[in-house]
Amino acid sequence: MTSVLYDAPGPRAKRRNVLLSVIFFVLLALLLWWVWQTLDDKNQLEWSLWKPFTTSEAWTTYLLPGLADTLKAAALAMIIALPLGAVLGIARMSDHRWVRIPAGAVVEFFRAIPVLLLMLFANEFYVRSTGIPSDERPLYAVVTGLVLYNASVLAEIVRAGILSLPKGQSEAAMAIGLRKSQTMSSILLPQAVTAMLPAIVSQLVVIVKDTALGGVMLGFTELLNTRSTLAANYANVIPSFIVVAVIFIVLNFILTSFASWLEGRLRRSKRSTGAVLGADKVDDVNAAEVGGTYGTGAGGKI
Repeated sequence: MTSVLYDAPGPRAKRRNVLLSVIFFVLLALLLWWVWQTLDDKNQLEWSLWKPFTTSEAWTTYLLPGLADTLKAAALAMIIALPLGAVLGIARMSDHRWVRIPAGAVVEFFRAIPVLLLMLFANEFYVRSTGIPSDERPLYAVVTGLVLYNASVLAEIVRAGILSLPKGQSEAAMAIGLRKSQTMSSILLPQAVTAMLPAIVSQLVVIVKDTALGGVMLGFTELLNTRSTLAANYANVIPSFIVVAVIFIVLNFILTSFASWLEGRLRRSKRSTGAVLGADKVDDVNAAEVGGTYGTGAGGKI
């Protein structure tokens, strides 16, 4: 018995897989036990270090404002980077060299530069060339860096998603007289969205996590930056890192879960009903199409 990608495992392979799984979980349990013991030996599991997280002050003063700034920067970057990446990706597939070559140069240039460096360049630009207040400048720099880098990555995702479709889709559109812009907007992009969605979501998760770079280098008051202030006040460095890590995990899990639900919904909406038309129904459909297309009035041809 075989599947699409590999042969189904036999009895020996099944036993080997079970044995490897048991060994993995045993090693994982030992690793967790070692981490727990190390934290306990360093007195990092004392209740006094975790108690601040049971009060409202730690959340309303530090964590929630930092989380709000993280979500604000990530949302702005997503809203700008998604359409910009789609435009750049489609432009790279243009038949016109004066569109395709500049778009490709922009994508390759910003994709090759680390996002942190883009944030630093953007911050220096805003310092020297604009009148943006100093308290708002880190947000502008973080969003600019995230947009430039992630739009170039999303452009490649869009291009790859469209190129993954069968060529027959484009050929059929050309056969019925659609222009390339109509083919792209009405046929290719709607089909490619489902294929691109997992890669797009993974890039959105990267955007959420990369907001922390602005807190480290630019003083942007995002979640990880406010954690350091909280840890300085309560002297609970390790517990604060653990709590912030859990917040990031929950946030990204919600994002990926929503994307999985949306992908499933899109796939179900594109699935045919499976209904079989009888011969009389087929004749009715053909007659309606012929009548609607050519007409039977004066000058009409059948």
